[in-house]
Amino acid sequence: MVKRQNERTFFQGEETPPPGCGLPEVLRITSFSHASRRRWSRTFSWGVKSHARMGDVVEDEVQFYTKAERYWQEVPPTVDGMLGGYGSISTIDINSSKKFLKRFLGLLTPPLTAPALCSQEGQGKTGTSCALDCGAGIGRITKRLLLPLFRAVDMVDVTPEFLEKARAYLGEEGKRVDNYYCCGLQDFQPQPGRYDVIWIQWVIGHLTDEHLVGFLRRCRGGLRPGGLIVVKDNVAHEGVILDEVDSSVCRDLPTLRGLIQRAGLQVLREERQENFPKDIYPVQTLALR
Repeated sequence: MVKRQNERTFFQGEETPPPGCGLPEVLRITSFSHASRRRWSRTFSWGVKSHARMGDVVEDEVQFYTKAERYWQEVPPTVDGMLGGYGSISTIDINSSKKFLKRFLGLLTPPLTAPALCSQEGQGKTGTSCALDCGAGIGRITKRLLLPLFRAVDMVDVTPEFLEKARAYLGEEGKRVDNYYCCGLQDFQPQPGRYDVIWIQWVIGHLTDEHLVGFLRRCRGGLRPGGLIVVKDNVAHEGVILDEVDSSVCRDLPTLRGLIQRAGLQVLREERQENFPKDIYPVQTLALR
């Protein structure tokens, strides 16, 4: 789910919470003024605490997963529900994802000034036979991103009501969805050598570190030659932050990159999502192989 930053920034000279209120304080440099005077801000995280490790956040693994499943069972099967109330960003999200993905499918002409970069990324070498949508929900990404680019798509989600809704939501094009898997990603085994692209968006926060590493390893085995894993998710500014509402975590980029490396994968390309609301944690897209 899209992650909202549960914090408020106070600029120098503004009223701040009273001393001793128990709110963690982080001092950071935000910018420099035109007069070359340093401007700083204090960020008070209301009810949000950053941890160095996943183990500091999740003590009971079974409860972590059970609570998440219960949360999603109460979410309406709509685009707005899938995006945590941010349904308005869906088109921006899809358009950015499509541009990112087309580079690897050979459907987007790369800049002439970057031939070495294109070669390194395996430009145009990823096939378009079959894609896997992980944490698919009702099929928002399947419908608007994957089905227009791939001949067939598989979907996997832990909530059966979402997959049932997907059959109607996808309409006629849904006939090209070969499989609807109802399963948590911690237990899901992609079919070996089946997928050109495995798309994983706004769902890795529902996996513990060990389960995420294991899942990425299994996804690696599910790729066809030239295949690609794409992870798109919110990233924390520092450490690991627990969302107790939907029972998920938000990791910072160094932590995420470390888990990707443990899974035996390399980051081929990385982009920051633009034009999202400022109250959403930054969103990063990573292409892995």
